[in-house]
Amino acid sequence: MATKKKPASSSPVIAENKKAAFNYFFEERYEAGMVLEGWEVKALRAGKAQLTDGYVVIRNGELFVIGCQINPLGTASTHIRPDAVRTKKLLLHAEEIKRLIGKVEQKGYTLVPLKLYWKNGRVKCEIALAKGKATHDKRDTIKEREGKREVERAMKQRHR
Repeated sequence: MATKKKPASSSPVIAENKKAAFNYFFEERYEAGMVLEGWEVKALRAGKAQLTDGYVVIRNGELFVIGCQINPLGTASTHIRPDAVRTKKLLLHAEEIKRLIGKVEQKGYTLVPLKLYWKNGRVKCEIALAKGKATHDKRDTIKEREGKREVERAMKQRHR
């Protein structure tokens, strides 16, 4: 019996929002399903997604991700009009949504999409309850990053 194996290069992660880690402190993380159209799933398989400008809003007790850009493939159907920045609904349990509503109403908290990934053939979106960083916190992050780079450079030259 021959089993199909995935190519080694395929990764379950479709897109990441690296900018979010710089701008926010993450309190809690959640895994949410996404309501997508067929052309969007095909585009995600090709890796045509971007989360950098995305954010999550709560409307009528439901979560929606706005600003998540999924660029349509050139082979998209002619009888539909693909919208790259369409608002997409997120699927979470009702209790989790109620808890998030209470937390987001507190001052300074927001919901941010962190990454899109495949899980059991379905697209999942990892979202985080986040609190915005102050400017001095961002400066500290930059200093730490530059310090790590300098140490890595010194170690690399030392081993040559």
